[in-house]
Amino acid sequence: MSVAELTGSISNIRIGSTPSDLIPLPQASGAYVVDENVKKALPVPGTKVLNTFNYGKSLWGKTTKIVAQLPTGEAINYFLKVVALGDTGRHMCEGEFESLKAIYAVSPGFVPKPYAWGKYKKTDKTDKTDKTDKTNQETYFLLAEFRDVGQQPADPVRLGARLADMHQRSVSPTGKFGFHYSTCHAKIAQAIDSWEDSWCVLYSKHLGHVIELAKPVLKWPQFDVVCKLTLEKVVPRLLLPLQSDGRVLKPSLVHGNCWDGNTAMDMKTGEAFVFDVCSFYGHNEYDTGNWRAPRHRLSNLAYIKNYKKHFPVSEPEEDWDARNLLYSLTFNIGNTIYIPGSSQKPVVYEDMTTLCQMFCPEDLEREMSLLDKASSTNHPTNAREGGEIKDDEGYEEKEGGEEEEEEEEEEEEEEEEEEEEEEEEEEVEEDD
Repeated sequence: MSVAELTGSISNIRIGSTPSDLIPLPQASGAYVVDENVKKALPVPGTKVLNTFNYGKSLWGKTTKIVAQLPTGEAINYFLKVVALGDTGRHMCEGEFESLKAIYAVSPGFVPKPYAWGKYKKTDKTDKTDKTDKTNQETYFLLAEFRDVGQQPADPVRLGARLADMHQRSVSPTGKFGFHYSTCHAKIAQAIDSWEDSWCVLYSKHLGHVIELAKPVLKWPQFDVVCKLTLEKVVPRLLLPLQSDGRVLKPSLVHGNCWDGNTAMDMKTGEAFVFDVCSFYGHNEYDTGNWRAPRHRLSNLAYIKNYKKHFPVSEPEEDWDARNLLYSLTFNIGNTIYIPGSSQKPVVYEDMTTLCQMFCPEDLEREMSLLDKASSTNHPTNAREGGEIKDDEGYEEKEGGEEEEEEEEEEEEEEEEEEEEEEEEEEVEEDD
């Protein structure tokens, strides 16, 4: 498969278009009080903290820039992430520290150097503006090298080269797929903390765990069907051939969540670097699964094109696009679970359905037919009628149900008018 054919295949995406603007640069603002345990964790004893500023944004906590002075008088900056989510925060900070440590050992400079992670000292809150402690849960921190963030996302030529280099030069300590710690994608503790000879086995665990977490959000019968078939039929069909017929798949250290906001150009060195990592040893192509989504600037074809110049497609090459779609599922499901206003709910269903139609169409048809029969017999309101798929929260995938929706809206308007008339009658009675 040529690079042109390969990069063309990633464009088979549906919702929205790739943003062309750059991400606004993070700015230092406001003051932040550094906890005593953070000061104790500074790598050089006797370092004096001069100032600490809020720096950038974090969905789950606070990120800051520490301005300090070494005992020699030299000025130095540190990056501090603070997460007040109790045990979840501990898991997130420790997991990111272990991930940074693993990547830094392979590719120094590609990630900020990690220094420490730990727990805040249990003292009265001194920073009244600190919103990270609003839940009164235990607070944890990650301390790392400070890097001046320039352009975001990183340049495609330099990012592709450095990511491929990390994938190629990394060596699994066991020769297997997995990791020694369950790192976190957002607040999801990933099911990758085991060592497996088979990438198919590890990814099945990983995806299955994410699907289970998503069931309260993605709850409708058709979703259960495509989830089941994706795990039982699609995953083995696409991933077992990577290690069949004499093929050998190298476990590569992956970033784990490589999207626009986790990549940048270093303002001082001009080199591409990454952060907010949730690593494990897996198939190198897993990192490019998150590049498929058009909501990401990394879906620009320049990124996958430059990456593939340095790391050839795994055999069987003809399965590349389907594997890329499969790998995108964990990221889109995570987005659905935790990102407010996420639009990925129908995308996840459609992508799984597409994979099932490609690799187990007869099973899909049979399961959907059985579901339709059961629904029409026992739960007619939940049936796949009029081309609609409805979950428990009213999500609809429309193919011809607009008239029904209009009727529902008219009924709601009539009910509201009746309620208003009743309220007016009550008001009259009270006045009397």
